[in-house]
Amino acid sequence: MPPRVASISDYRELARRRLPRMLFEYVDGGSYDEVTLRANVQDLQAIRLRQRVMRDVSATSLATHWFGRDWSLPVALGPVGFAGAFARRGELQAARAAGAAGVPFTLSTVGICSVEEVAAALPGAFWFQLYVIRDRGFLSGLLERVAAARPAALVLTADLPVAGARYRDVRSGMNAPGAVGTLSRLWQAALRPRWSWDVALRGRPLAFANLEGAVRDAKHVDELLPWLFRNMDPSVTWQDLDWIRERWSGPLVVKGILDPEDAAAALAAGADAVVVSNHGGRQLDGVSSSIRALPAIVERVAGRIPVFVDGGIRSGIDVLRALALGANGCLLGRAWAYALAADGERGVRHALAVIREELRVAMALTGLTRVQDAGAHLLHREP
Repeated sequence: MPPRVASISDYRELARRRLPRMLFEYVDGGSYDEVTLRANVQDLQAIRLRQRVMRDVSATSLATHWFGRDWSLPVALGPVGFAGAFARRGELQAARAAGAAGVPFTLSTVGICSVEEVAAALPGAFWFQLYVIRDRGFLSGLLERVAAARPAALVLTADLPVAGARYRDVRSGMNAPGAVGTLSRLWQAALRPRWSWDVALRGRPLAFANLEGAVRDAKHVDELLPWLFRNMDPSVTWQDLDWIRERWSGPLVVKGILDPEDAAAALAAGADAVVVSNHGGRQLDGVSSSIRALPAIVERVAGRIPVFVDGGIRSGIDVLRALALGANGCLLGRAWAYALAADGERGVRHALAVIREELRVAMALTGLTRVQDAGAHLLHREP
């Protein structure tokens, strides 16, 4: 690991220094004025835990159990689109780090690495994130590929019928078309020679491998993005889960739930789990932080299916806060993306080790010996 890295915030700063500006702003930013992006972090930090003393915490267990499988931590690496641009074969590096740590890795539909490539590195121990796109013929073929790769779960992202407006991507030139955009990207890459050598020069051309075949002869990201934006499907409803179920028989997780009524609808539609999420503050600005939305959804689901949460989780203490509020586990997003950008697989391994140790210490200081026993008794209540 790089010297003097103690926390995820350190990895964020290293990622800022290493990535071209457009890529850092892409992974770091949110929609509109980023009110929800900030609330995700601030609302987590406002949660107070009960410190307990004189309790035997000489042995602690951080293990958890999801979808018929044991995992070493109650966290998974959540889907991050375009992560293969942060480091060469980035999703593959992160998947290997997740495998070494004993946690799931979730491959995005718009990852640079293919589902087959990740499956070969992490057989049966990864999840795949799916967007429901308008071209159902292509989507059916993609689901066949996914099923053949045998992930442990399929994570359906429900909160992207249209893309949110992200001002930082406009200002950085990430979305700039034509020659102006090309020149801006080339200039930013030139200012980051380490990244350029690792990703642009030594790596393969950046392409969305899971979208291969969507557009004839299109291979590069710039050629596939217009097709992807055209094929975002605003007509998706809960009935589409039946169509997916015809093509996928494993655990189905619905990600993007912020409202208890939607949680109930997901349960009624046959979801095997939900993820309380506002897409990392990247969709509708001004909505609730994920952690504020969590308790009402946990109450509505009432233990019938697992409830995961993402958004703003940057430490093992944050993980314990979420578990105390009823979550069955947490998905990390930016936390692993920053570490990947800063130091590749080694960075992700270290970031997970940091979160593991932070969680272990937080458990010991709250008197908790088994992470599966986390609950509201860990929370400090004002008199």
